Amino acid sequence: MKVVNRGFIYVEPKQAFCDWAKQHDEDFDFDESDDLEGNLYLIEEDFFEYEPLIESHFKKIMKNECLAVVDSDEDYPKPTLDLFLEWFTIRVGSSVFDTQKTDLESDKL
Repeated sequence: MKVVNRGFIYVEPKQAFCDWAKQHDEDFDFDESDDLEGNLYLIEEDFFEYEPLIESHFKKIMKNECLAVVDSDEDYPKPTLDLFLEWFTIRVGSSVFDTQKTDLESDKL
């Protein structure tokens, strides 16, 4: 097993995000009780406080989460930290372990 030099922010939708998503995508038929799968965002490995870390990444993360539902930046509200925390459960960690023998691959979005 290998240790990857990244930490992570795990983002899981709350009911408020699900309600917004249902208004913008008729195929979005989920709510918080469905135990929705969240997304993992790799971040810098070394950090000491969560708040500045969340503040520096929440806009990019919220944009990515919203664009999974709508097609344009104009179709979702302006990202604010309060709205981000209202829409998502956040977990932060500093250790990422790779259990696979193959190399990591990445694509730029």
